[in-house]
Amino acid sequence: MSGILAGKRILVTGVLTDASIAFHAAKVAQEEGAEVILTGFGRLSLVERISKRLPKEAPVIELDVTNQEHLDSLADKVREHSSDETGLDGIVHSIAFGPQGAFNFLEASWDDVSTAVQVSAYSYKSLAMACLPLMEERGGSIVGLTFDAQLAWPKYNWMGVAKAALESTNRYLARDLGPKNVRCNLISAGPLKSMAAKSIPGFEELADVWNHRAPIGWDLTDPEPTGRGVVGLLSDFFPRTTGEIVHVDGGVHMMGA
Repeated sequence: MSGILAGKRILVTGVLTDASIAFHAAKVAQEEGAEVILTGFGRLSLVERISKRLPKEAPVIELDVTNQEHLDSLADKVREHSSDETGLDGIVHSIAFGPQGAFNFLEASWDDVSTAVQVSAYSYKSLAMACLPLMEERGGSIVGLTFDAQLAWPKYNWMGVAKAALESTNRYLARDLGPKNVRCNLISAGPLKSMAAKSIPGFEELADVWNHRAPIGWDLTDPEPTGRGVVGLLSDFFPRTTGEIVHVDGGVHMMGA
């Protein structure tokens, strides 16, 4: 099969519905020739059902990124589902979570904040290290998803801090995995009406910024542009790009008042 990911094996986390960025990254990756493996947490049967909506049904591995046993066994489980037992060419980190308390900046407890940071930022490093045995001989690309942490957004609160931690983690991971020929980059996406959005109190107020400030326009219901950005960074078209944040947000990040 031809395409910019032809012959590559990609692990995609965070597919929960077909409206998610992760689903569209997996879909475009398959369309571009990749063999895709998914991970799911909690509702595995739902992820398996959603997998059937991809161009080619993908196997699903259970993964809780806060569970060290899951992380320790991940490489072996990927090998079981791969036509090539030795390697993995790319990883999509599409994992984030904040308890409801994390969306109240002044009142949030440390338990809420630490959960948000562990799941949304530290897991990026955890996932990379769990998969490193599959990548260190051949190199590869790790792509995560952020929401522009340069600014303080309405309603986002400690999740914004967690995303800032993710962006910093990406730079340090890029520094340490570069010698192993593993690139680490993030896509900074605009808001989308997804399962994650439903957990953010006041999401509509946050998303309304894009209705007024995206010079090229932004569709809250279309994850495909972001999925395409992820696949671009997974491909060999960015062989010397690492530690970078690529904005797929309709241009909002560069607009002044």
